[in-house]
Amino acid sequence: MQTFVNQPFKWKHLTRVTWLIVLVNLFSIPLAHAETSQEPLKLDWIDLVPVDEQKNFDKLGMPAPGNHTGGKAKQNPIGHTRPELNNSYVKIPGFVIPLEGDQNTITEFLLVPYFGACIHVPPPPPNQIIYVKFPKGAPVQQLWDVVYVVGKLETQVLDHDLAQTGYTLQGDAIEEYDDQ
Repeated sequence: MQTFVNQPFKWKHLTRVTWLIVLVNLFSIPLAHAETSQEPLKLDWIDLVPVDEQKNFDKLGMPAPGNHTGGKAKQNPIGHTRPELNNSYVKIPGFVIPLEGDQNTITEFLLVPYFGACIHVPPPPPNQIIYVKFPKGAPVQQLWDVVYVVGKLETQVLDHDLAQTGYTLQGDAIEEYDDQ
């Protein structure tokens, strides 16, 4: 029986299959690293609105309020998405409206541009609400103030009891907000 201990390495001993495994591993390392180290595209809420709809927003950047004459507040139907943002890795600030989780963590929530949206006032248009799935769970204590949410954005309409959303986001990270 021949042993390779204390013998110099010879490249010719590698079989084609071994070479293939080595090459696949070498090329997959940078790709896997690139996905997790990718710099997110920092968005503001107006960036989610198509340019031809931005004229419908007031000076504060919110849609002009509709008529609220009692009963359930109606969502403004203007709210197309920007398809070119589909599958973008983004970072966007917002307020959290918890949907799923427990007393310690939240795994699904709506991200909205201002406090109380969808609960105390008429919901913003669909392109101003993001449905976030955060599988690893975000700590509840971290979500009372405005936060940044980082993850993969998709232009996917979702109907929820509170409102229709124009985007979904697979959340990777929650970061403390700073206005820099």
